[in-house]
Amino acid sequence: MTAHGTLYIISAPSGAGKTSLVKALLLQDKQVRVSVSDTTRGMRAGEEDGVDYNFVSIDVFDKQIEESVYLEYADVFTNKYGTSQKWVDAQLALGIDVILEIDWQGAQQVRQRVQNALSIFILPPSQQELRSRLQGRGTDEQSVVDHRMENAVGEIEHYSEFDYLVINDSFDVALTELATIFNAQRLSLRKQRARHADLLAALLK
Repeated sequence: MTAHGTLYIISAPSGAGKTSLVKALLLQDKQVRVSVSDTTRGMRAGEEDGVDYNFVSIDVFDKQIEESVYLEYADVFTNKYGTSQKWVDAQLALGIDVILEIDWQGAQQVRQRVQNALSIFILPPSQQELRSRLQGRGTDEQSVVDHRMENAVGEIEHYSEFDYLVINDSFDVALTELATIFNAQRLSLRKQRARHADLLAALLK
């Protein structure tokens, strides 16, 4: 019997290293996938439609809100982002773990609708390091960096709403801790009972 997949919410202030950690996790863990969100923002250099995001118009996005397509959606920096309920449900039914890379507002929406979702918040080691990382990207104007720094404390205030905290000081350590959360969940009684039903029945004969 295939154990039902687990839905993971991973959130962080911009610049904390969430995207890099998730990409590294995917390279070593083939039992997990990241939901590809719909977004109304423009495509950036190097991005691919259907891989990084599903790029849609505002009219299409708003229509899909009316049709209850999204598990969650949010306005982020004047753009809209949303997660397909149908896609997530299909992956979980196949026993695949799904990661939603969303902000704390989206996390609140998902927790209300998916009772057994697990949430992880990734923090930088300091505000100074966070600013350094944002400036080091070289893709945003200084005004954008300043605006995101202003919002960072407000985002971090919601850390206590999450099940797990990972401090991204050393990338390798943070990656190990992130992978440990996924592995521990797969070894839970509920998961193992579903996965090894035949073995347990045989052992109890």
